[in-house]
Amino acid sequence: MSNDHQGTYTAIVTGAGAERGIGRHVARKLADKGWHLALIDIDGAAVEAFAAQLNEEKDVQVVGLGLDISDKAAVENAFTVIDEQLPPIRALVNLAGVASPHTLFELDDATWDRVMDVNAKGTLFMMQAAAQRFIANKEGGRIVNTSSITAYDGGGTFSKTGYAAAKAAVQGLTRGGARELGKYGITVNAIVPGPIDTDIMGGKLSDERKQSMSSNIPLERVGQPQEIAGLVAFLVSDDSSFVNGTSINIDGGKHMV
Repeated sequence: MSNDHQGTYTAIVTGAGAERGIGRHVARKLADKGWHLALIDIDGAAVEAFAAQLNEEKDVQVVGLGLDISDKAAVENAFTVIDEQLPPIRALVNLAGVASPHTLFELDDATWDRVMDVNAKGTLFMMQAAAQRFIANKEGGRIVNTSSITAYDGGGTFSKTGYAAAKAAVQGLTRGGARELGKYGITVNAIVPGPIDTDIMGGKLSDERKQSMSSNIPLERVGQPQEIAGLVAFLVSDDSSFVNGTSINIDGGKHMV
């Protein structure tokens, strides 16, 4: 895999449907770097419209697919479509997720299952399908998963216990995947965002809420989606070829190891 030949490769980005989400910024960044794109979101209409927009704006091929990543059969079908319509897959960016404001005693079976299914099981299914293709093509690949600093601190102003558990599971999947897939030239890493100004935070953040959330961040502000996109672009590039099995905090210094 070479930065000079990304025009012959496809990157899959999940969670690319939300207008104010990280996925759209990542998609634009990767398109600017010459990646063809398969964009996935549970909101099929939104992701298909965004894919059509990028097809007009960028000199790359873009396909949008409506998909619940926690449905394994649907994931397999989506990958078949991607195989048929786009160049070989060389990168997977798992951004799709659902938040949960429920406290420990508020968690019921349905809430727990949905949070774990999308954040953890969906990440697993996407990793399995992508890695199988990376291995078959014998050219390596990049997988980037999305955890959260909630996995470290157990919850914050919005997402709480169930989300923290799911995002901790993502880090386990990342390390396990990195250990098992490294011999095939496949790297698996996780980004660990702190508070980011997106809709997953419960809607557009007011200035007052941003200030409150920034009180224990050394940079004294919340992050922006385009800042996440820059880190992801690095992790799917050749510049990150010896970065593997790690979880990289991108939180303005909120959580320091």
